[in-house]
Amino acid sequence: GRGPGGRTPQQGGQFRLGSPRKEEEEAADAGAFNAPAINRFTRRASVCAEAYNPDEEEDDAESRIIHPKTDDQRNRLQEACKDILLFKNLDPEQMSQVLDAMFEKLVKEGEHVIDQGDDGDNFYVIDRGTFDIYVKCDGVGRCVGNYDNRGSFGELALMYNTPRAATITATSPGALWGLDRVTFRRIIVKNNAKKRKMYESFIESLPFLKSLEVSERLKVVDVIGTKVYSDGEQIIAQGDLADSFFIVESGEVKITMKRKGKSEAEENGAVEIARCSRGQYFGELALVTNKPRAASAHAIGTVKCLAMDVQAFERLLGPCMEIMKRNIATYEEQLVALFGTNMDIVEPTA
Repeated sequence: GRGPGGRTPQQGGQFRLGSPRKEEEEAADAGAFNAPAINRFTRRASVCAEAYNPDEEEDDAESRIIHPKTDDQRNRLQEACKDILLFKNLDPEQMSQVLDAMFEKLVKEGEHVIDQGDDGDNFYVIDRGTFDIYVKCDGVGRCVGNYDNRGSFGELALMYNTPRAATITATSPGALWGLDRVTFRRIIVKNNAKKRKMYESFIESLPFLKSLEVSERLKVVDVIGTKVYSDGEQIIAQGDLADSFFIVESGEVKITMKRKGKSEAEENGAVEIARCSRGQYFGELALVTNKPRAASAHAIGTVKCLAMDVQAFERLLGPCMEIMKRNIATYEEQLVALFGTNMDIVEPTA
């Protein structure tokens, strides 16, 4: 179980990181590492390798891939896809084409679904089953995370035309929904190019992401989803397991914490410990500590957040961990000042 609730003292300042020229050079460097020889990206093709030109591939109905499905399959597929952040920004017609093109793949325990270093062929959404994520570093494979009957993987190699970044192994019998490379690039990559235009400068201005390379920040843009909350709506709840990390795009979020032992009904036992506004983040604590959510978060007025699921957080924000851990130390000091204890947000005080 994981969990957070916190805020950062940093405002999202409006400075830009690096000149456009420098970004181009870095993006070009990012593409140079062992990408399959097909079309390595030259200069800055928006770090999308086979630079996607929507005008070149006008929707050709003939080329659309359709895998017929039973009603049961379609229902299971829709259920599996409803929380997939990559699909959140698709319009209904795009989503319908994605669902049409997806196919079911049954896996056995111990089966390798994808292998690090291979070329990417499909994007996968989990229908059922458990899977381990292995990354080989200096020749040694290390399990860096797992999926438990939900989630998705395999998008990075398709987005950036790079080899598979990890090996995914089934640890139980299971079923996946696959989406072929061509449909993925035609719909998801095209849609992400629009999203990138919207969010690139915002993500670039966030101080806590400054330790990421330009190409890594662009990957953050590609995996975030947008979520809108109405006034008073709960975004995360203290004690819940954590599955997402949030950055406030607009509006204000109130972070509250209940003293230990207060009953659920005694909501007024919750103390406001922070407010987050544009450019600030919350929800990272539980993901860093692997503990349940330490606090609750509610929208004040209408709030728009950018959300990232835990697997993308672990995969992409590793370089930002030091800043986050320093901020967690600050949270602890503030909690001691408020409650006389750090509320065991990191390790229980024996």
